[in-house]
Amino acid sequence: MEHRITLPLTREKAALLHAGDLLFLHGTIYTARDAAHQRLIRLLERGEPLPFPLKDGIIYYVGPSPARPGRIIGAAGPTTSSRMDTYTPPLLSLGLRGMIGKGTRSQAVVQKMQETGALYLGAIGGAGALLADCIKAVQIIAFADLGTEAVHCLTVQDFPTVVIIDSQGNNLYQIGRAAYVNRFTAAPQKPLR
Repeated sequence: MEHRITLPLTREKAALLHAGDLLFLHGTIYTARDAAHQRLIRLLERGEPLPFPLKDGIIYYVGPSPARPGRIIGAAGPTTSSRMDTYTPPLLSLGLRGMIGKGTRSQAVVQKMQETGALYLGAIGGAGALLADCIKAVQIIAFADLGTEAVHCLTVQDFPTVVIIDSQGNNLYQIGRAAYVNRFTAAPQKPLR
């Protein structure tokens, strides 16, 4: 099913979405990769405020490339999400509602997503230039010394994602794999010539 979602992504909105749904996001999302996640967790451990609101927010695992002349941002394709898995549960506990990346997530992250009603969204790796066209405004808001891994506030319009793991823990990677196996094990095999 296809949805257009105006952010923030509330728990109620997230509960209506299912693994495999196509989402077009409109509104504000934040970027953070490995180094930024480490710093976010250090801030939490010290009891200091985070540089952006987590409640009902979305973090996009991206380190955009520098913008070419006349552009506001360079290529903005997703990075591998599992690298953030050790840092994700505390952020989900504080109200983070969605994450955008590519690849699988750990069972600990999936369990915490179910507890908190969060989603894991996939963006297409290798399509960073096309995804950048959906970004209408960008501002570095924290950790500028990290360069491309700084935290950015992005305003997006029609930003395409797919629900990979929904708030009930249904996982598109597992569903798709099972459908593929069932399709080919149930069908009689034709000999190769």
